[in-house]
Amino acid sequence: MSATFTTALSTPGLTTNNSLRKKRTRLFFSQMYHYLSLTYNFLCALVILPRKKLVTATKNIPKNNDMQYYKGKTLILDLDETLVHSVRLGSENSMKEVSPSIIKKNIEVQCDKQNLLYEVYKRPHVDFFLKTISQWYKVVIYTASMAEYADPVIDWIDQDNVISRRFFRQSCVLKNGNFLKDLTLAEEDLCKVCLVDNSPIAFDLYKENGIALPTWISNPNDESLLDLLPFLDALRFAADVRSILRLQHKLK
Repeated sequence: MSATFTTALSTPGLTTNNSLRKKRTRLFFSQMYHYLSLTYNFLCALVILPRKKLVTATKNIPKNNDMQYYKGKTLILDLDETLVHSVRLGSENSMKEVSPSIIKKNIEVQCDKQNLLYEVYKRPHVDFFLKTISQWYKVVIYTASMAEYADPVIDWIDQDNVISRRFFRQSCVLKNGNFLKDLTLAEEDLCKVCLVDNSPIAFDLYKENGIALPTWISNPNDESLLDLLPFLDALRFAADVRSILRLQHKLK
């Protein structure tokens, strides 16, 4: 029996088959490691661990046809106090002391036949954030601001044209004096859409699709956008984003 087995192994056909089996085994364990790493990354994101402790296994995900499914999800972003902060020059809210590290620009807005000048500040890391998430999601801006103001601001922060659609105040639902956001305007399938907003009231219509982000005004050391990336990286692999966001809300 032993001699027969040894002879069989030495035949060219079986040697080739063994080689293929070894390759398949290596591929299997490589894929298992990859997905276990994703799972760990995802669980870490759920409990909001510091991003430096997170596994970055998803950064080298192969770009093949199977992965196109995951880019089918939509990420809706609020604008003011989430990505930028704006003040009208000459108003009482004008900011007197701002760190020179914060990127800013004066933007002229025409509203009700008046020319208003706004000083707009970019939240730290917003450029990197937009560029990164655009590789994972279809990116949409949904703001309660008027289009006359928001459009030029979005033009400024979207230098790489990664934002696919824009929704403004006229697309919001007014309820008890608050502007709520109808996520189905951007994506009818609520399994595949989430909203990042500094105001939880904004996603009151779809609480299980909301991700609350701390309000930003002028802190030059703010890293909230960077901290959110590992979670968004993992969330794109969920069959239904609500099942994950529901757990996150319970943890809080």
